[in-house]
Amino acid sequence: MNEPARDTIFALSSGRPPAAIAVIRVAGPRARAALEALGVKVPEPRRVGLARFRDPASGEIIDEGLVLFFEGAKSEIGEDTAELQPHGGRAIIAAMLAALGRIEGLRPAEAGEFTRRAFENGKMDLTAVEGLADLVMAETEGQRRQAYRQMRGALGKQADAWRERLIQALALVEARIDFSDEGDVPEDLLAPALAIAGALEAEIAGALADGQRGEGLRDGLTVAIAGPPNAGKSTLLNRIARREAAIVSTYAGTTRDVIEVHLDLGGMPVTLLDTAGIRDTDNPVEMEGVRRARQRAAAADLVLWVVDASAPDALPGEAETWLQRPLAHSPDAGAAQAAGIAMQAADIKSESAAQSWLVVNKCDLNQEVTKGLRAGDSTVRNEAKGRFNETITSMVNKQLTSKNESVTHNSEPVFSISALSGDGVPPLLGALERFAADALAGADAALVTRARHRRALEETLAALRRAVTRPVAEREDLLAEELHGAARALGRLTGRVDVEDILDVIFRDFCIGK
Repeated sequence: MNEPARDTIFALSSGRPPAAIAVIRVAGPRARAALEALGVKVPEPRRVGLARFRDPASGEIIDEGLVLFFEGAKSEIGEDTAELQPHGGRAIIAAMLAALGRIEGLRPAEAGEFTRRAFENGKMDLTAVEGLADLVMAETEGQRRQAYRQMRGALGKQADAWRERLIQALALVEARIDFSDEGDVPEDLLAPALAIAGALEAEIAGALADGQRGEGLRDGLTVAIAGPPNAGKSTLLNRIARREAAIVSTYAGTTRDVIEVHLDLGGMPVTLLDTAGIRDTDNPVEMEGVRRARQRAAAADLVLWVVDASAPDALPGEAETWLQRPLAHSPDAGAAQAAGIAMQAADIKSESAAQSWLVVNKCDLNQEVTKGLRAGDSTVRNEAKGRFNETITSMVNKQLTSKNESVTHNSEPVFSISALSGDGVPPLLGALERFAADALAGADAALVTRARHRRALEETLAALRRAVTRPVAEREDLLAEELHGAARALGRLTGRVDVEDILDVIFRDFCIGK
């Protein structure tokens, strides 16, 4: 582990001004001297003081506010740390930062540098650092809970416990190898070492068998709105997003690129994608849009296939297209292969993943459906929607029967809506919320939340499996090496060993001031 940097750093740690209060952090050996240079009487550690902040060059008062001082190893960072809390106006903050920059030995902090020092000073392991980053970036309640658990050591503490047991097993094996000829060393030390390795193998395999729900919650689920041009996909996106996120036009092919909207559905993160209308076209720009639409929809956790209720003659063919998953099985072999790879990479492997729902839009242009949807009696409305959905089901199944298909779509949800008026959209939103809740159930309690975590644990598991399955004749010579490999993999997970190459990657996405 590198020695911590010894210069003193400062940065604005609160949000973008203007604000009622700003928080400016100073950390390093000259943190106390920096306060004194600002004309501040340094308060007792962990005690709040009232101060007037002065320009060190002119002595002019910049502002007044609160100040705190945290001493050395007792601070969150592990170094002397000061927090200045002036008012949060732009001019005040600019003057405060300029004043700090004029103090000898101080420099502006880089992104994530405060947290990096906490890691280098042994205050946090890498999994806690990543949890903190995720906590700052959390957009939903589920992500907040998950990130907080990780920051408090959910994975790090478990990995340390596993590593401690690995070292115990390794000690037994090495004692057998090095001191087998001495009388006070038991003959059979391999059996208890293998028992520890076998138990660890089962525990780590269990942690990995989580359906990748942890990564799914951190990254969010993806729902793609797909279908032919002018089916109302963009209107549906805008309706769900409650804003004009996508351009709506009567001209086919208006949407050329994938438009993303991030949603919070019941505390679960969902990214909604509006994709280009899928059709045959000679326009090279639209062709690229169709290719991207197919690729993104194939990798989505859920596809909403939108068809036009006002054009019933087209429904059988459209419904067959929806059912047969052309998005994942494109005639373009290259695109299909790329889409398949993307699906494997993105799939959270939940039972709810990789579904398709049929959304029959523009029901307000179908007189029978409109009459039913607008009926005052809820029973009448439900009966009308039921009859319409049964009609769609019959049409789809008829189409499939004519093509000798054995699969029907009866298990797939059908929603009849008007994206323009909003009729039928609330049940669709409710179903999306339940889908997200079911797909990510228990995800906030998962140990593994990043691809890096999974790779490290998979490497650990592979080494353990090699250790416990080697022939007896090979074990004494090679068991120690396999256990060493497993311990190194766990060490890299928490940042104990060989992590210099990933530190910059982890910290580059941090905020300045954190």
